[in-house]
Amino acid sequence: MDFSVKKLASDAGVFFSRAVQFTQENLGQAEKTELDAHFENLLARADCTKNWTEKIFRQTEYLLQPNPIDHTGARIEEFLYEKLDRKAPSRPTNAELLGHYMLEAAKDFGPGTPYGSTLIKVGECQQRLGGAEREFLQTSAISFLTPLRNFLEGDWRTISKERRLLENRRLDLDACKARLKKAKAAEAKAACEGEAVPDFQETRPRNYVLSASASALWSEEVDKAEHELRVAQTEFDRQAEVTRLLLEGISSTHVNHLRCLHEFVEAQTAYYNQCHRVMMELHKELGSSSADVFSSNFGRNPSASADPDASAESPTAALETDVLQIEEVQPPASGTRKAKVLYDYDAADTSEMSLLADELITVYTVPGMDSDWLIGERGNQKGKVPVTYLELLS
Repeated sequence: MDFSVKKLASDAGVFFSRAVQFTQENLGQAEKTELDAHFENLLARADCTKNWTEKIFRQTEYLLQPNPIDHTGARIEEFLYEKLDRKAPSRPTNAELLGHYMLEAAKDFGPGTPYGSTLIKVGECQQRLGGAEREFLQTSAISFLTPLRNFLEGDWRTISKERRLLENRRLDLDACKARLKKAKAAEAKAACEGEAVPDFQETRPRNYVLSASASALWSEEVDKAEHELRVAQTEFDRQAEVTRLLLEGISSTHVNHLRCLHEFVEAQTAYYNQCHRVMMELHKELGSSSADVFSSNFGRNPSASADPDASAESPTAALETDVLQIEEVQPPASGTRKAKVLYDYDAADTSEMSLLADELITVYTVPGMDSDWLIGERGNQKGKVPVTYLELLS
């Protein structure tokens, strides 16, 4: 117990002395050993790397997991599994849950109904999107988040520890310099008093002897201070070299993070490409069936369906019911526009026209036509084209 109290008192004394010394340095009342410019640049670069890596890491986490805590407590469970160093159980993504609910709703509404069959298509698409999202999250966590976390929790902690140790060594070195400076000043003062010529009075020889003794004591103190300074300088130089090597390793950290960044971009590109492909397939599938669904339920006039002569005379009815008569549709006198094709499109039937990305076609509409479709012409070819695949130019 006595040893612990003494050690505690000694540590408290060292801490207080360093606090006073640090304050005096900030006030300009004490000398401070300055590091070379290259070392200062390494320190500034390391701090910059740490700060931006931390921000990028946190923001990437927010991107991949926008809601750190949800109502199900799943995030808290993942945090506990991480602290216990155990793998968290796999959970469905929000898109997969949405797809599951749509499929279950389709069973109740009837898979054969238009709404039920569409729910099945969209639900399956959402599940595919959810699977792609899970794969993207796993890939990003392994290839990008983990290296950043390892740097912040591993390499940077080591660098910070060695930097604190270097700062303590510097304070010790400056304290030894100050101690040596005071010892030399006292030695010089004692030497001056010892060199004074005695006046042969009774007290002077005794004072002269005391001054000579004090000078010898201060000489010993100077030798001791010089030895402590050499030891402190050696420890400071050794710690500075260790810290310098760690700081120079930041360059390799940048190279590693650059490789991880490329992998993250590749994973993100693959994810968005897969999502785009899935959605285009769904849009095409829904687009090919929506015209029949809406025309059969909302677009037909009961009196027209009962009168075959009237339906034959109506161009709109001919367009919707007889796909073979698309060639008979004539462009209006005015209202045609140029359009640029954004994506490739394969015609679902003979009433539609296939498209190639980046080509230019002429488009127009006819009365009563579905707003999601236009009539497109390219040379001698003519057919329905989806509006979402086009960019209208004029």
